[in-house]
Amino acid sequence: MPPKVVCIVGPTGCGKTGLGVALAERLGGEVVSCDSMQLYRGMVIGTAAPTEAERRDVPHHMVGVIDPREDYSVARYAADAAECVDAILARGRLPILVGGTGLYLDALLRGHGYAPGTTGGETRRLLERRWDNEGGEALFAELRSIDPESAAALHPNDKKRVIRALEVYRETGKAMSRHNADTRLVPPRYEPVYLGLAYADREEMKRIIDLRVDRMVAQGLFDEVRALVESGVPRTATAMQAIGYKECLGCLSGECTQDEAVAEIKLRSRQYAKRQLTWLRRNKDIHWFYRKNSRDLPAALQFSTEILTNLGVS
Repeated sequence: MPPKVVCIVGPTGCGKTGLGVALAERLGGEVVSCDSMQLYRGMVIGTAAPTEAERRDVPHHMVGVIDPREDYSVARYAADAAECVDAILARGRLPILVGGTGLYLDALLRGHGYAPGTTGGETRRLLERRWDNEGGEALFAELRSIDPESAAALHPNDKKRVIRALEVYRETGKAMSRHNADTRLVPPRYEPVYLGLAYADREEMKRIIDLRVDRMVAQGLFDEVRALVESGVPRTATAMQAIGYKECLGCLSGECTQDEAVAEIKLRSRQYAKRQLTWLRRNKDIHWFYRKNSRDLPAALQFSTEILTNLGVS
């Protein structure tokens, strides 16, 4: 059987960081972040990365480890984070995976399944030049002829995914749909125990998210973004597309006022939380704790401890 790991999931702003630290303290665990933006150095405020005070001496991994100029992939994350998880297990401690990026968490748990191809690789550069020169219709038609199943699931203008599917076929001789079907047959690397946090009242969730954004601004979010730009991080970097950073960039370049940027950050954060819940509710293995307010974390900790004890994890 694959080793068990604890996965704390939920929408943005629901208290995953606090629960992860509390469980790690109680059960002798270490935290591995599954947040695609907390990976980047210098991006602390806007990603709500755990501060030294919030970590409370609990070891945290995959936080602030990547230069924001880098184009970091989910495949690379799965490999790097797995090294952290395996080292935690080797120390006889409990890995506690915390974060809201479902794609990253799923990739880490599976531990396999990524076909060749990297940003900047020769095959991808060739396909990107063809897209720019010939147009997307030509490449989409090519994909439809070699992998109709993948093409049916994509929009013809989805440049990134159309090129990725063609890249996989070019480098492996296997259609992306066939590759995905084959990897689903391989057992996962880890056995997850899912703990979900969410607010019972949707309006309370929205209120908490708005307050969280106000707190980020008060802590210096705009100064953080300005410092990243001054350090040479380009506006087009993947890291700068994160919610909060993209809107601040617009303000700093005169495209909108600060109040307009803040309002947009709040809106996009609420929309993101809704998408996260939609993604997570497909997973019937999650044990949900629905929070009534921001003061009931002790109850969430007790609920989680009981679940883990019953499943033989604690």
